[in-house]
Amino acid sequence: MARRTKIGLREFHQEVVAKLQALSQGGEAPPSSKLGLQVGDQYWLVELADVGEVIPPPELTHVPLSQPWFAGVANVRGNLYSVADFSAFCGGEPVSVGTEKRLVLAHPKFMVNSGLLVSRLLGLRHADQLQPRDIPAGAAPWVCAAYTDSEGHQWQELNVQALVNDQGFLQAGR
Repeated sequence: MARRTKIGLREFHQEVVAKLQALSQGGEAPPSSKLGLQVGDQYWLVELADVGEVIPPPELTHVPLSQPWFAGVANVRGNLYSVADFSAFCGGEPVSVGTEKRLVLAHPKFMVNSGLLVSRLLGLRHADQLQPRDIPAGAAPWVCAAYTDSEGHQWQELNVQALVNDQGFLQAGR
């Protein structure tokens, strides 16, 4: 009898990235997909290569004297992650309690153990299904692109590098 092995999201993600890189080196352009997130009533896109993992939020430890958007600290497989409520950080209502909310962990390449609490995942969005539009005036510096989908939803693309280097994001204390 063949033994079944479990594959984690991280390993699956690494395999997908490796396959896309192999395709691009072979002369074919890899499909351009981004992870869709709902944050409050806003729609966001994130490059798959900028995401380390997406998990149900673990128990969070509250940190006294922190910003209202700082949800706390989480232990993810023995590593501590700072967790920001992305909706509250962007000036919206905090992410509500529910089974759909997720914790999106920044990829280790950014060298920060940080995660964003989001309302829910919306799956992959392909670039050919989105129409580029101008970035709204006054958009945050971590917004790197804006799109409209066929249903009229407005999407913003998150530049994770810009976010994790933003001084406002780094100052979780009051």
